[in-house]
Amino acid sequence: MLRDVFAGPYARTFARAQQDEDDLFMVVVMAEALGVPNPASYYTVELLPVVYDQVHDWHRRMGLDRSPLDHFSCC
Repeated sequence: MLRDVFAGPYARTFARAQQDEDDLFMVVVMAEALGVPNPASYYTVELLPVVYDQVHDWHRRMGLDRSPLDHFSCC
């Protein structure tokens, strides 16, 4: 109950901050697929199967009509 009292007014701000963080994570993980050189691609390539489910929501939030990935079309 105390969490709702103190964090309740800021719930929308916290949700927006979490969404921004998730979008940045998607860009970092998908950077190599988008054509951006990524020095950590060796580590992030293992995360691609995890984020493929979220590609559609991500590219719609970014304002792209279609998926930016050539080999993956979700629309």
